[in-house]
Amino acid sequence: MISCVSKVAPVRIINGMPDHIHCLFLLNPQKSIAEVIKQIKGSSSHFINQNNLISEKFAWQTGYAAYSVSESVVDKVFQYIKNQKHHHTKKTFQEEYNEFIDLIQKT
Repeated sequence: MISCVSKVAPVRIINGMPDHIHCLFLLNPQKSIAEVIKQIKGSSSHFINQNNLISEKFAWQTGYAAYSVSESVVDKVFQYIKNQKHHHTKKTFQEEYNEFIDLIQKT
């Protein structure tokens, strides 16, 4: 599964929680973010369902959020993604998301 994605966009890290994931990858200039996300969702769904990793059929929700980051903060984003479990002991995904939306609306 990861190898299919890494051909489209080299993966730095993938990690998450039961209700969301984070992926840090280099975007190929010949591919759109929508194409990469489609590949990630499609190949991971296929892998999960083919290997019966969960009892019911797996499917991703509609939609996603994507953000570009400058090379100067890649290490910080990598550490944030790596430490998701610890990070969410302090703040739920929903709390963090709401704060992010509030921040965007103020700009």
